[in-house]
Amino acid sequence: MSSPARKHFLRVSAALAAQAEQEANPLRHANGYELMLAQLAEHKRQLKQVQSVERKADTKRRMLPEYAAWVEGVLQADSGTQDDIFMTVLVWRIDVGDFAGALPLADYAIRHKLAMPDQYQRTTACLIAEEFANMVLKDPAAIKSADVEALVEVEKLVRDQDMPDEVRAKLHKALGYVIAEMATGHDQATANACREEALAHLRRALELHDKSGVKKDIERIEREIKNAAKPGDGKS
Repeated sequence: MSSPARKHFLRVSAALAAQAEQEANPLRHANGYELMLAQLAEHKRQLKQVQSVERKADTKRRMLPEYAAWVEGVLQADSGTQDDIFMTVLVWRIDVGDFAGALPLADYAIRHKLAMPDQYQRTTACLIAEEFANMVLKDPAAIKSADVEALVEVEKLVRDQDMPDEVRAKLHKALGYVIAEMATGHDQATANACREEALAHLRRALELHDKSGVKKDIERIEREIKNAAKPGDGKS
């Protein structure tokens, strides 16, 4: 199922399907697209049998490589054709914590104004912001620096997109938390820079949604900044 020949077929099929749409030939009539839709439907059926959220994520992680060649073909074609397979893979990559893998798909989807499949019931920008934030807020301390960079890029990506203030607040809250975590283990200047940046995100979250749950975090970080500035605490 993952042979080089199959991967090549899927890349070419994705590109041809996108080209066919541009030529007013319905996308879902392309053989490659139908093949992938059938596979996706079967995978969704399997996922419905799994009750554990953790196990669902593990199952998606095992399934995702089977869509890699298709996604690569879509990105290479860069046609902006609506593609539910591509959009589902975007969500799944976020679900499994593959931020770096999800980011180029998110960029493509926003740039081409692609819509989410009906079952997600949110705009694309809203889903991207909220799902990235939700994954981070599960355990901010566990987020790697590369994932923080991806989250920063996501905020830039959706900055001009319309979405509920509560969702944007959640994204800024997530950024505030992970950037605050980065203060640990650094010299004072770097730590303070992280705290100041985190504070800006948390204050923005509070502006957007007064029940975002960041008031005590803001107070704590303000105290940390104040204490770090006291004589004898390493200030130069």
